[in-house]
Amino acid sequence: MLGIFWLEAHGIEFNTCLAQMYLIHTFCIIESALLVAMAFDRYVAICIPLRYTTILTTTMVIKMGLGSMTRATLMVLPCPLLIKRLPYYTKKVINHTYCEHMAVVKLASANTLINRAYGISVALSVMILDLGLIATSYIKILQAVFQLSSQNARSKALGTCAAHVCTILAFYTPALFSFLTHRIGKKVPPSVHIIFASLYLLIPPTVNPLVYGVKTKQIRDRVMGLFFPNKKISEN
Repeated sequence: MLGIFWLEAHGIEFNTCLAQMYLIHTFCIIESALLVAMAFDRYVAICIPLRYTTILTTTMVIKMGLGSMTRATLMVLPCPLLIKRLPYYTKKVINHTYCEHMAVVKLASANTLINRAYGISVALSVMILDLGLIATSYIKILQAVFQLSSQNARSKALGTCAAHVCTILAFYTPALFSFLTHRIGKKVPPSVHIIFASLYLLIPPTVNPLVYGVKTKQIRDRVMGLFFPNKKISEN
């Protein structure tokens, strides 16, 4: 994106475009799995805190990370392979700031039913599975929280989940709109497709530091110290 805006670098090799597409979608699926892991972390911390250290061991965290990477790698791998078999005769301009899967598929001069079907199946399976697991975790969390007798304890437990919920919304909301405008919105202007596809990549990394910075006292105090050096910073 910066190459386009700053350097007017509008060209990209076809194989490089496929590599970019593969890496972008792979890391997006890994990020989705990371949100699931964070929801599981909150579930264990709130619902079964006494077993937290025995369940979320270093070995378990490594297995979850490797599982997330393996899933993303294998699910996205067929996408560039299926695109490679398509002929491209006339259209060679992608109406996007990066090589998005459906944008590349639409340029092909052949039947792209298999590509579209596989792209939809991957997107739906990731969203349904991951959002289902996240929703299940938070249903269990809410059940446990509202059983607490202390209002202060309930507020503290819900406060620990607030940052994660904001991150989930920042990630899945533009992703869902981008997915729907491509598959359902036949009369949606191309500019809307481009905006939502770009926001899908830009919003989460922009919002995440703000969300966790505000919720983390140490980070908040350090940032305040940079802008107000003469103000006394409280430290634990």
